[in-house]
Amino acid sequence: MSRAESRNGDLYHRVVVWLLFLILLLPLAGTLLYSLSTSWSATILPDGLTLKWYLALWSDTRFLTAFGQSLLVCFGALALSVVLILPLLFVVHYHFPRLDGLMNILILLPFAVPPVVSSVGLLQIYGSGPLAMVGTPWILIGCFFTIALPFMYRAITNNLQAINLRDLMDAAQLLGASTWKAAFLVVLPNLRKGLMVSLFLSFSFLFGEFVFANLLVGTRYETLQVYLNNMRNSSGHFNSALVISYFFFVLLFTWAANRLNKDNA
Repeated sequence: MSRAESRNGDLYHRVVVWLLFLILLLPLAGTLLYSLSTSWSATILPDGLTLKWYLALWSDTRFLTAFGQSLLVCFGALALSVVLILPLLFVVHYHFPRLDGLMNILILLPFAVPPVVSSVGLLQIYGSGPLAMVGTPWILIGCFFTIALPFMYRAITNNLQAINLRDLMDAAQLLGASTWKAAFLVVLPNLRKGLMVSLFLSFSFLFGEFVFANLLVGTRYETLQVYLNNMRNSSGHFNSALVISYFFFVLLFTWAANRLNKDNA
């Protein structure tokens, strides 16, 4: 292949990639423009631009409360996942590696049952009695933990297999470290990238979870997605501002986490 043909092929692939990128970006750009417009109905372009919809959104105490409550249940579920899954993975891969096949089956069970079916069962179990948690953030944290479990388990398991856990532990113990000291000071730092990836994936998924939140807590503990659903009959400009704010928050969070990950590398 000549240099000219190679250059034309590279240009063709670049054009295709950018066209696909623009096609994916068009709905977001339209939503952004609509959230900034004063009115937009019978014309190609909006009649004017304004920030009043964003000011109305970020001055709404109900929105701020729902936003904070979404962060609380997401971070609570992720913290619970890290505390429970990391020791479990270490024990399984170091002491009982043959259980990995069984664990791969068990972690897929949350996806085997649809959220609507799970919610009905949870409403029956935790709707009354000594463990009445329906309408509280605790039941959401538990549900979100089961959702995050497959993402956390798979990402960290792949990382553990990549670092060759047994050889790393044996080397640390030969240098005088105890099992738990080697796990915390040697193995855990090597799991940082896998842990960060699993946290990013889980947070992005949990922050947009609607079914469990709507059925199990609803307006009694209103999360951001429930708030968006309840505000669907309000102004379309207001809802567009809400969608764009949600998107940019997730984008900013991902960028900051990736930057922190690179700085610590």
